Amino acid sequence: MQARIPVEGNDVLAAVRGFLRRLLEEKVVDGVLVLMETPSGSVIPALVADTALLDAADPLAPVMGLNAARVVGPVSIREPRGRVAAVLRPCEYRALIELVKLQQASLEDLVTVVVDCPGAYTVPDYGAVRADGGVDRAALLEAVQRGELAPQDVYALRDGCQMCEKPHAEGGDIQVELFGADLSAGIPISLPDELGKRLGLDAAEADDRRAEVVEKLVAARTKVRDERFAEIRGRLEKEGVEGVFAACVRCHNCMTTCPICYCKTCLFKSPIFEHEPIQYMNWAQRKGAYRLPADTVLFHLTRLNHMVLSCIGCGVCTDACPADLPVARVFRAVGHEVQAVFEYVPGRDVEEPLPLITFREDEWSEVGEER
Repeated sequence: MQARIPVEGNDVLAAVRGFLRRLLEEKVVDGVLVLMETPSGSVIPALVADTALLDAADPLAPVMGLNAARVVGPVSIREPRGRVAAVLRPCEYRALIELVKLQQASLEDLVTVVVDCPGAYTVPDYGAVRADGGVDRAALLEAVQRGELAPQDVYALRDGCQMCEKPHAEGGDIQVELFGADLSAGIPISLPDELGKRLGLDAAEADDRRAEVVEKLVAARTKVRDERFAEIRGRLEKEGVEGVFAACVRCHNCMTTCPICYCKTCLFKSPIFEHEPIQYMNWAQRKGAYRLPADTVLFHLTRLNHMVLSCIGCGVCTDACPADLPVARVFRAVGHEVQAVFEYVPGRDVEEPLPLITFREDEWSEVGEER
């Protein structure tokens, strides 16, 4: 059903908190996984079971320190478990769908609440915005209604957000639809009829401006995406992977933050890459000089091979890189081409099988091989 969360005094955040509180009060779920503001002002995901503590929930905070799909997996994958409502950005929901296919998360006993995302700052930039007077929530929400999303003052949105062509809520059990909405009349949401009635919500007309605003926003983000794809492909052709990632120190931050990298035993954290000292000297003598740390290009190529089909473009890998390497641009540009070959859209549908574990008898003949 289409409904609206009532908003009093133009306090949209309070209205969203109230909605999440109702999910607990009506025992729809046992806990809510949502961004929470700590006493220090930082914003982190937390699993909340006490309704009073939802006063610190801030699911609309424009900051992204990690992709929340990483923390949904541990609270959902095995039984026994609680019933959890997970409040997610669209990229986090798409990552969760991929993790479900990879058997690293479960949708059983999980209520997914997907919220339109106007973009976010990195953690350091969000801290700077806070120190510089805080986020202008009113201006942010007004921009959301127009689909003209822009960072505050001199600050820039995360690189991944600037080229995100899917910022609107799609899929999930509950969709919170901010784009194009007259929020003074309530926050538009889509949810199952039975759940809407249980929460005491009345049916409402869909906002007729949403489609127009989403189309405008998607077009602008797609334009940025294509420009950055062209730029990074040009660099790859000119410099090669080894040139683009020349400053890599193989800290593994990109792998650690990536929601799709899930291997329990990682090749690059194994003794295989703990070479003997004489081996380094042999390489140096043979080549004249040998780059250290070793195996950085192999690290990126291996990770790219493992997860490029499931890359959902959240960009946390770039945010985590101490050398400020364009990791996400490379992975997204390559992923975009590979996904097109397989006609696969990561995170689109939990029933859509992963191409590399799907066998079709005619797949070789499609690429020209005789049967």
